Amino acid sequence: MIGSAITDDAAVAVPINVPTPNAPAGDTGQSVPSQPVLPLVDEDSDEPVADVAQAVSPSVVLIGTDVGQGSGIVWDADNGYIVTNDHVIGDATAVVVQFGNGNRVSGIVVGGDSARDIAVVQVDPSEANLVAASFAPTSSVEVGQLAVAIGSPFGLEQSVTAGIVSAVNRINEFGGSDPNNPVDVEMIQTDAPINPGNSGGALADRSGLVIGMNTQIRTDGNSNGNVGVGFAVPSDTILLIAERIVAGESLELAHLGVSGETPADGTVGALVIAVVEGAPAARAGLQAGDLIVALDGELVGSMHELSAEVKLFRPDDVVDIEFVRDGERLRTAVSLGSS
Repeated sequence: MIGSAITDDAAVAVPINVPTPNAPAGDTGQSVPSQPVLPLVDEDSDEPVADVAQAVSPSVVLIGTDVGQGSGIVWDADNGYIVTNDHVIGDATAVVVQFGNGNRVSGIVVGGDSARDIAVVQVDPSEANLVAASFAPTSSVEVGQLAVAIGSPFGLEQSVTAGIVSAVNRINEFGGSDPNNPVDVEMIQTDAPINPGNSGGALADRSGLVIGMNTQIRTDGNSNGNVGVGFAVPSDTILLIAERIVAGESLELAHLGVSGETPADGTVGALVIAVVEGAPAARAGLQAGDLIVALDGELVGSMHELSAEVKLFRPDDVVDIEFVRDGERLRTAVSLGSS
């Protein structure tokens, strides 16, 4: 991550038990909009996949453009907002949205974020009976839990497949919709079969709550079909970026200004190899050799994880970084720069 100079006063690294400046009051860009999280399905159901499909399918749509099609999730029924993948939209400014009952309406593209591969489409809510999905917080997702994928693979609308959550907090180093500028993106890994056309559709838990947006598959190099390794953008990220898009806020990525690696000896954290002169990290007192272990109270497991977490913030957001230097755990506040 290449940093840029900032003009505020340098922060000072201090021992972890010494109070440090807090982030300014207000939204730092990491809060997740409140959404209903009441279960839609009886968790003791004898047919959980069928019940989840019945609950979630009305919120999943097929999205068509002049060059292809994918899936989408109704996010805000009152305002007609639907979330999907940025790569589903491409360069389109208008789309056709087809609902589970066969009703088709026109929609406009509100905006898209190529870094996280998220876009928002809007339809006239008076033209369709919109049913908003309910989103579960990402913190509720556990490895091994049921995962139900709903979308339109190969144009087969309202297709349902099921599997489990194979991993959480999986860092996809090739995230985003621009293959020429891949971004580290934290994702949910699942073995629920997903294929081309599933992109933008829902990945739901056994309660009928959306936990992610199906986005990518890993292939064996010989086939573009499902081999049991799929990736979904987590619900928290979907809501965070969608809110920024509809509010017309900047989608510019925040930046720390360090290069580093994940320790090869199994130590958890991001080892700083170099700090860009004048970058936010340098002004905050970080040095080569520091091991970053937490960002705003959240543990950092690797260098790629640090990169993904930083990029969810916005330029000028103030974050709290905990790190280890010469065996001592320290903390510093960093005002992030812009890319």
